[in-house]
Amino acid sequence: MNPDLLEAEMRRALFGDTEPAPQAATAPIPEPVPEVVMVKPAVPAAKRKASKAFTPRLRVTLRVSNEFEGKTFELVHEADTLSKLLAEQEAAKMARAKFRYVEVVSVTSM
Repeated sequence: MNPDLLEAEMRRALFGDTEPAPQAATAPIPEPVPEVVMVKPAVPAAKRKASKAFTPRLRVTLRVSNEFEGKTFELVHEADTLSKLLAEQEAAKMARAKFRYVEVVSVTSM
């Protein structure tokens, strides 16, 4: 860098000419506007009502009792899943809340 530069020359080198250049008498060119589409936010899945189309269901039949080899009751639980294992586990968990002994009799699709 040349040490003999004046302050005005340094400013011109850094920032360019401070005087605006005379503009030609032409029509201003419109800037292209980006296409922005406003979209309404989607309703959360938890609040959206599920369609009443087809829901896979399994019916689990249980034999439950509070006494070992005593009087038993049949209990039917409907699970919204296709997995027989998950349906059995869900039904057994629900039945163990009230009964001590739980036995799965059958799992059938509805």
